[in-house]
Amino acid sequence: MQMQWQLIEHAPAEAVQRLAAELNVTPLIARILINRGIEDARSASAFFHPDFAFLHDPFLMADMDRAVARVVQAIENKEPMLVYGDYDVDGVTGTSMLVLALRELGLDVPFFIPDRLRDGYGLSFAGIKHAKNLGVSLILAVDCGVTAIKEIAQAREAGIDVVACDHHQPEAELPKAYALLNPKRSDCPYPFKELSGVGVAFKFVQALYRHLQRDELSLRKFMDLVAIGSAADIVPLVDENRIFVRSGLEQLNLTENVGLRALLEVSGLRNTRIGSGQVVFILAPRINAVGRMGDASRAANLLMTNDPEEAMQIAQVLESENRQRRSIDDETFQSAIEQIEKACDPINDPAFVLHAEEWHPGVIGIVASRLVEKYYRPTVMIAGSKAHDGVNGIGKGSARSIPGFDIYNALKQCDDLMIAFGGHKYAAGLTIRTDRIGELRERLQKVAAEFMTAEMRSPKLHIEGEVRFSEIDSQLMHYLQLLAPFGPHNMRPTFMSRKVRVIGTPRVVGNNHLRFKAGQDNRVIDAIGFNLGHLAHRLSSSESNVELAYLIEENEWQGQVSTQLRIKDIR
Repeated sequence: MQMQWQLIEHAPAEAVQRLAAELNVTPLIARILINRGIEDARSASAFFHPDFAFLHDPFLMADMDRAVARVVQAIENKEPMLVYGDYDVDGVTGTSMLVLALRELGLDVPFFIPDRLRDGYGLSFAGIKHAKNLGVSLILAVDCGVTAIKEIAQAREAGIDVVACDHHQPEAELPKAYALLNPKRSDCPYPFKELSGVGVAFKFVQALYRHLQRDELSLRKFMDLVAIGSAADIVPLVDENRIFVRSGLEQLNLTENVGLRALLEVSGLRNTRIGSGQVVFILAPRINAVGRMGDASRAANLLMTNDPEEAMQIAQVLESENRQRRSIDDETFQSAIEQIEKACDPINDPAFVLHAEEWHPGVIGIVASRLVEKYYRPTVMIAGSKAHDGVNGIGKGSARSIPGFDIYNALKQCDDLMIAFGGHKYAAGLTIRTDRIGELRERLQKVAAEFMTAEMRSPKLHIEGEVRFSEIDSQLMHYLQLLAPFGPHNMRPTFMSRKVRVIGTPRVVGNNHLRFKAGQDNRVIDAIGFNLGHLAHRLSSSESNVELAYLIEENEWQGQVSTQLRIKDIR
């Protein structure tokens, strides 16, 4: 699919020159900073050196005082509590972090994570029944709860209070929890709205420690878990999320968490510098795998154990199930492609709604994301059971979207067709009777056709600036490192260069990767385009009029560090 190159040009020239002079940097670096809302030396310093000192007061969050008071009451009265999490990385790390933080206070609180296939997402009636059987009087919910109106009502009837730490989009009606911590609540004055579930749970722990006059800086030991959950949930890496992930990555590289050390070992990352990319593409899928394929509590047990032998055993299970998950991913991906090519119009359909009985519900979210990347269309994948004795089957679905199209609001216009749904603008989950899937497809395509413009249907490559190879120097590399960690709202800068020479003969290596040497200004730099072997025809030996769009990174090989261009597109 042809990408549209769009140069980011909203930084005024005079502002660029002023900041460049103030920081003693090149205009290119100043433009990159201004594109991220950094317009003076003070904000640049805060951005480059995020620290706990810049965290917001946790008691600014609606219901925080009630949440802390209720837990303090439970501690004083020795009431049995239960931490109730979710089965994805955000929920698992949030659950683990909260249990470990309570242990630091001398509390041994059990946890419960629902089974994806048996219990479904979030607070469930089965989970409430489990809590009742344990005799708990207080549930601390992590990464769920904001839409659990009936479930929390049942908990109240059973004499169980619920304190929920959630970040998903609330409905107009909120559940009657004892306390509902969610910065997205319309009545919540908290200044930063984009925390992950583990991020909200951390703010709760921060408030609890402050109330109990415990050292808040001791919570740094849990930042590796907060970083993993936040990065994996693809939240904007600005404001508090940037502090969490930057400090958490530093902690992760020195982690004392026995389970994480074992996971790094089996993942082949033991002696590797860990960045957000390693978290998102290597660690997070392994934590996710056991929840997708079976019991996610195994991942939580890994993150909470102090036994190195147990940790290694569980880590190896995660590694094995991740390999199995990848195999199922690939089979499902190919099946979905066949369905799109045969039953859909890949060019003109504004959205895809796909369904197959044999798909595994645990992988359809990942596969939907891969389909969005391939076809650049909002995609809903539904794994549905067969109808029995005239009764309709029930489908479990995952939806993923493209920039600019709010899949949550689109599904909201189809909510009469579904049993339940929830999520946010780029990702959602749903439950639907299989006989309503055709209606959902028709309705969602109408909504997408109405709201999606032709401009939205083509992927954009946002380029920070045009550079010459002679500008790629140590100062630029230094500031690119300070910009990390990268993620939504702070993506790794993409640059472009014109009139680049191809040095030698380009090669397609590995799994369709394009490797070549690029030359300009008497400088030659190694270049690699992952999965871009199909663009090899745009390069020929000695070609001297190539335009490249690329990321700049350091490549370490056999102890040698060199600059490398990671190619995004060629023309």
